[in-house]
Amino acid sequence: MKERLEALKAEATREIEGAGALEKLESIRVKYFGKKGEMTAILRGMGKLSKEERPLMGAMSNAIREELEKLLTEKQEALKAKGMDEKMEGEYLDVTLSRDIIRTGHRHPLLQTKEELEDLFVEMGFQVVDGPEIDTVANNFDHLNSPANHPTRDLTDTFYISPEHLLRTHTSTMQIRAMKEYGAPLRIVSSGRVFRYDEVDDTHSPMFHQFEGLVVGKGITLANLIGSLNIFIKEFFGEDLEIRYRPHYFPFTEPSTEIDVTCPVCGGEGCATCNFTGWSMELLGAGVVHPNVLRNCGIDPEVYSGFAFGMGIDRIAMVKYGIKNIRLMFENDARFLRQF
Repeated sequence: MKERLEALKAEATREIEGAGALEKLESIRVKYFGKKGEMTAILRGMGKLSKEERPLMGAMSNAIREELEKLLTEKQEALKAKGMDEKMEGEYLDVTLSRDIIRTGHRHPLLQTKEELEDLFVEMGFQVVDGPEIDTVANNFDHLNSPANHPTRDLTDTFYISPEHLLRTHTSTMQIRAMKEYGAPLRIVSSGRVFRYDEVDDTHSPMFHQFEGLVVGKGITLANLIGSLNIFIKEFFGEDLEIRYRPHYFPFTEPSTEIDVTCPVCGGEGCATCNFTGWSMELLGAGVVHPNVLRNCGIDPEVYSGFAFGMGIDRIAMVKYGIKNIRLMFENDARFLRQF
């Protein structure tokens, strides 16, 4: 057995040193140390030796095994280093750079909020629709029952592309498009960027994001609107928030309301963020769809009624995450965005 072990050592050493690739080295390892390998077979045959030979041959076998395994490891490291050198020569990218400096991205808080809103209203049975940011004056104003002398039509309030086209001032244009395309009954939400001549401050920006919803059907009333919005606000912000409905005027809804919630910073006790009122900034506006709007879209207001609501996604995110300044949403400061 001694001669057999010495011959195996010599042969294995020669093959390991002559291996030119990792695949070849692996086949050598299996040949000698696999379940059916030659060294394994020798070790299994130790039981046939005499009591005197067994410890001597066992020690010799273990020594040879350790020596060959060490040789295999050294050869493997040498082949890996050689392969890395060859790869480096053929590539401009330094593959040895630490991956620890590569930071994984994630959703922007505005996109997170938009997707959470859509998911919630889809669960409530709404369909998500999308449309263009450049739309017609008719869809943006005329069909929404905005009078010709309404101040939002002024050049000082709206970005016009031409006399007939503009950057939409709200996503309500999608309500008009959806009613014209699908008719009634209808239950949709839409979201996207809108544009207005606004001075930049803590809560205003000339470009921001809106989320709007529309329900049209038979027997739809203000009670359906309040019930739906209460479900949305409690599900999205939590049961602890108080809700306040205030009468308001919008040309496309009648009656109309604005909705406030308790300040998320102070919990309604009053602080600098809410001007010590205990209420957050206006969260959203809503109302029962004006009959003229239904009529402008080819829907009979004597048969159908509906409700609509709209909110700024930016403001929703500010309330949800306790963000005090809308500018932070657009400055792309990684220190801020990493918090979300």
